[in-house]
Amino acid sequence: MLKHGDFVRILSRTMFFFALACLAQDRAGQIETLTIQQAVGEAIEKNLNVLAEKYNVPVAEARIITARLRPNPVLTIGGEHLDLLGTGFNAINQAGPPEYSARTDFVLETAGKRQRRIDVAQAGVSTAELQLLNTVRSVVLDVQTAFVELLQAKADLALAQENLVTFRQTVEINASRVRNGDLAEVELIRTQVAELQFENAVAQAQLRVDTGRAKLQPLLGRRRGDRLADAIGEFRREEITAGFDTLRDRAFTLRPDYLALQRDLGRSQAELRLQLAEGKADYVVGTEYRRQQGLAGTGNMLGFFFSTNLPVFNRNQGEIERVRREQLQAQARIRALQAAIESEVDVAWLQYRTARDSLRRVEESMLSRATDVRAITERAYRRGSATFLEFLDAQRAYNDTVQLRNSALGDFAKSLYSIDAATGVRGEGAKQP
Repeated sequence: MLKHGDFVRILSRTMFFFALACLAQDRAGQIETLTIQQAVGEAIEKNLNVLAEKYNVPVAEARIITARLRPNPVLTIGGEHLDLLGTGFNAINQAGPPEYSARTDFVLETAGKRQRRIDVAQAGVSTAELQLLNTVRSVVLDVQTAFVELLQAKADLALAQENLVTFRQTVEINASRVRNGDLAEVELIRTQVAELQFENAVAQAQLRVDTGRAKLQPLLGRRRGDRLADAIGEFRREEITAGFDTLRDRAFTLRPDYLALQRDLGRSQAELRLQLAEGKADYVVGTEYRRQQGLAGTGNMLGFFFSTNLPVFNRNQGEIERVRREQLQAQARIRALQAAIESEVDVAWLQYRTARDSLRRVEESMLSRATDVRAITERAYRRGSATFLEFLDAQRAYNDTVQLRNSALGDFAKSLYSIDAATGVRGEGAKQP
């Protein structure tokens, strides 16, 4: 017969797994599996930061429309010497006569101001497009990192579940041995305690998987009520043949944020030409028709006008100086970003080499040994030739090794994606927004 403690333990364990099964079944209907290519593609299309940044391109294009517009002509309608107060115009007071006029003035821009405005606006469109690509680059890296972390969490969960199955079998075997008198009850209690620890490890691993899915959700542009995204596929683990110098040169060629700063420097040069042109005087030409209503009859007159401002005091010196200072600022920003890019590439390269070497050590030496030791110790323990502590130590060593391998796989994959982001290479699944 079962003891009271055994009955409570079995009941609590049954309820625990029943709750996990119900929760897993509930999650199963709300989870959508994605490859990393699908996840990156969905993020580029639906990520809220990318969608917000996309509006900057049509906004910049609208400025081209404004830049192409010419100054509007000015129409002036006038009436002078009107007898609105009732004085009366006659030959004695010689007042008036009333005059009516219509005048039009046209502004003639000089120094190519319109084309200079267009040049500035077009440079702004190019900068906005590159800034959008840089936002995509950042979002893609975030998605790839979250995806790898979710894969790693799922691998750790599979390991925890495997360990739990192993210890459940061990508990059942030990319970049978205790009933047959071949094993002390204290040994059974030890395996039961270890089983509870591995049950807790499964729950913690499941929590990390759920957290990884929740972290991936907003990056894909999904809301809280949408289906959860789940990662499937293998860890990326190809070798990089290019050296640091090649990667650095590639970054200066492809990085959209670096290209955007260079394009912005070109925009500031175009704006300097615009502000220099703005310092030149424009011409205003006009025509006027005037009608006089006198005592002896009416008269019609036509006049022509020409005017221009004299650039004696204001020659747009302030704006010209502002743009020149902005050019110096843009050049300083380019130099700062050059240093930052070199540092990013250097860090990503170091992370790649460290993760690659760590993964090699684990897979080539540690993993096979830990697997063999666990299998040998488990068989010896079940035969009674090894203690439970020896078996538990072997199991924990195996767990640590597999988790180290999972971590090394994740670090190696993330280092590859970091190199892509640092050099401006379009990552897996990335496409033109």
